[in-house]
Amino acid sequence: MNAQQINQLIAQYPIVKDLIALKEVAWFNPNFTSLVEGLPYVGLDQKDIDDASARLTRFAPYLMKAFPETAASQGIIESELAAIPQMQQQLEQYFGQSIHGQLWLKKDSHLPISGSIKARGGIYEVLCHAEKLAIQAQRLNIEDDYAKLDSPEFKQFFSQYSIAVGSTGNLGLSIGIMSAKLGFDVTVHMSADARQWKKDKLRAHNVTVVEYAEDYGVAVEQGRKAALENPNCFFIDDENSQTLFLGYAVAGQRLKQQLEQKNILVDQQHPLFVYLPCGVGGGPGGVAFGLKMAFGDHVHCIFAEPTHSPCMLLGVATGLHDEISVQDLGIDNITAADGLAVGRASGFVGRAMQRLLDGFYTLTDETMYVLLGMLNDAEQLKLEPSALAGMLGPILTNQHQDYAALHHFSQQQLENANHIVWGTGGGMVPDEEMEKYLTQAKAYKK
Repeated sequence: MNAQQINQLIAQYPIVKDLIALKEVAWFNPNFTSLVEGLPYVGLDQKDIDDASARLTRFAPYLMKAFPETAASQGIIESELAAIPQMQQQLEQYFGQSIHGQLWLKKDSHLPISGSIKARGGIYEVLCHAEKLAIQAQRLNIEDDYAKLDSPEFKQFFSQYSIAVGSTGNLGLSIGIMSAKLGFDVTVHMSADARQWKKDKLRAHNVTVVEYAEDYGVAVEQGRKAALENPNCFFIDDENSQTLFLGYAVAGQRLKQQLEQKNILVDQQHPLFVYLPCGVGGGPGGVAFGLKMAFGDHVHCIFAEPTHSPCMLLGVATGLHDEISVQDLGIDNITAADGLAVGRASGFVGRAMQRLLDGFYTLTDETMYVLLGMLNDAEQLKLEPSALAGMLGPILTNQHQDYAALHHFSQQQLENANHIVWGTGGGMVPDEEMEKYLTQAKAYKK
């Protein structure tokens, strides 16, 4: 984009000026609609989510056998919903802002197998592909006990096939670990910002890691290109995959059950606010879709992005989606939140979900580190920087009167609210790496 085009964009969408200036901003969506009006744009419905849920249930016996750490949950990959009252107090004190209602952390950061939200979509898409291949080869029937997939015979069968993906880290971990366990020949194309320990972990699982000096977009592009050269290679496309999206969407109904078990109401008088860190958009988009299907218009989803990588906010606010990147505006896409270091958002997710999202905000790496240290001090919970992006959300939704006015929230509704911060990763960060994060957090807090 040249200077004239950028100035025209700023004139039309003033938020762009603040994004270029790398300011922390909040943008509440003036084009949000009801679920009934917004759903046709998604192109998926409850039947699709139910199908994904049934497939994960079929694979549960296999997962219990192949990954004993899933035995406690009967082979279902799910995370705890934890109240974080001390963190709520710390946030209120630090930012000088009350948070009405109750604050919770959804600990996808500690999901089994790969320790991040990507254990939902990434693992689901690999299982989906494995099932399809095995059924086509008449080696599997959906009535079978899928535990039989954990056998030398099936590993031999899957070894004829390849899987590839481009990733900043966590998606690569989930797809790499799952694919290798099944027996696939798997390659993960990693962008420059991917953490070394994630690359090391993948290689320890016999995954081929191809490293790039460029960002996520290049890793995906090169991965897609390499996969095209091998007719037996399946490329998992984080930008456009409806399968990944549905793997994430299963979280909605499961969260509904968790809230019911805790006797927590979600209705017009008891709104639910959910804050989701956003990279390319597949994970938060899929979860938000599942939440909307589970709670309808009573759930309010807000995406959080780093100031240096606000690709989804930029795409939705301008309506340009994947036709614009942050680099087009001179934003460098360099952030400590490696899982969120994406310059161009998913066009599929942006167009599908733009009417069902309440808004977006950005925050600096410094803010994420401060929140990381605060959560460790307050609740003894350790997350990676990108997983803290959602933690600023409850402050912002309580701070911005225009947001409450836009949705006609009464004071009583706000008092009855529940706020869920989606903790997206960190459960598998090595201790020495986590110590570096905490040291950095202390430096920023001073």
